[in-house]
Amino acid sequence: MAQTITALTNRPAWVDLSTSDAPAARDFYSKLFGWQLEVSEDPQYGGYATAKLADSSVSGIGPRQSDDAPTAWSMYIGTDDVDALAKKVQANGGTVAAPPFDVGDQGRMAVFQDPTGAFFSAWQPAGMNQFVSGRPNAFGWAELSARGVDRAIPFYETTFGWTHSTSPFGEGQEYTSFAIDGEDIAGAFEMDPKTPAEVPSYWTIYFLTDDVDATFRRAIELGGREMVAPQDFPGGRFAIVSDPQGAAFGLMVVPQR
Repeated sequence: MAQTITALTNRPAWVDLSTSDAPAARDFYSKLFGWQLEVSEDPQYGGYATAKLADSSVSGIGPRQSDDAPTAWSMYIGTDDVDALAKKVQANGGTVAAPPFDVGDQGRMAVFQDPTGAFFSAWQPAGMNQFVSGRPNAFGWAELSARGVDRAIPFYETTFGWTHSTSPFGEGQEYTSFAIDGEDIAGAFEMDPKTPAEVPSYWTIYFLTDDVDATFRRAIELGGREMVAPQDFPGGRFAIVSDPQGAAFGLMVVPQR
């Protein structure tokens, strides 16, 4: 994936963490990825911090808006009209979990659920219109684990103009790769039926690294927890960990093309 610095319509355009302990999370990720965290002094943003590599914005970290909200990473898909997108999501079988609203002068957003119940957000940029991806210590991939992936695929294709292809995945399973303009941007697969019933469909955010194993070990040293140990996949190597507050995220390395 080539490095990109833009808000991308119909593509992953931002990722951020909503957490039960924002100062501790900022410390963990700054040590793990070398991010510089800039906390907004404007009270309307509630202590939201922008993570940067040099002068490039790569993600955000902020406190949960309520005690009932999960500690989790979120993916935002770029749009040039979030209000029109909300209507499209509903028409295509999705749900509007949080109707479109302004985020100061930075942009406009909404929170949706796809037909399988997985949450994702949308971002219509204004002042905040840069996002670096496709480089080590930045966003690299998003992956949907779905209960009924056959319902998710047409939803994302119809809503965002994505196309999909499939490849073998495990025993008797298939992995779906979503693409736009010929570029793979995200993946999806059917959730293991042995997964506890209370676990909903969900998106996992992956960050690129030069060395999955070394970054995985560092995450554990910093108080993270192993979820999926480092292992190879046809396109490279990956692992999944959770941070000390319980937010899961992936690590990935892919060969240079």
